[in-house]
Amino acid sequence: MGHVNNVQYVRYAESGRVNWTRNYGKHVDPGNQQKWNDLLTNRGIGLILKSITIDYKFPMTYPDRICVYHKLRSRPTEMTESMLLDVMILSELRQRPAARCLEDVVVYHYPSAKKSPLAPFMLEQFRDTFDLQQAAKRDGQAKIRSIEQRVRKLETQSWDRPDAKEDYGTLKS
Repeated sequence: MGHVNNVQYVRYAESGRVNWTRNYGKHVDPGNQQKWNDLLTNRGIGLILKSITIDYKFPMTYPDRICVYHKLRSRPTEMTESMLLDVMILSELRQRPAARCLEDVVVYHYPSAKKSPLAPFMLEQFRDTFDLQQAAKRDGQAKIRSIEQRVRKLETQSWDRPDAKEDYGTLKS
């Protein structure tokens, strides 16, 4: 069982972002699949990693398998030239996050060698994705509130009653 070098986490995040981009073309927006694939080349515009920060949660060891998840931090606009992406690298072996990353990704126009706004096909899909993320967040928060309310009701019906007595777990003969 060997230690996974910290630089490998950057590779995991980068490979995950490449797959994330390809999956837009393959599964989400197949009508623009070639445009999504071209983002990974230097033919037109591309997504270039400007910076990455990594918060390591524990030292991974080999062998392990990972899953990498990306999330848009904010809703893009017509003027968006860069995006912040939250990244989670999950260890299958340990069944928990191995690292959390923050990627700052720039939209880059290779022919002019300058930053560029998102292309319309990207803007539409990233907006839809952000809206779906927000809806899932609201649904998750509603489920958490419901669980907390049910737990509070159980507490009120059991140990928060005026006649409730504390059981300290002593042995009774």
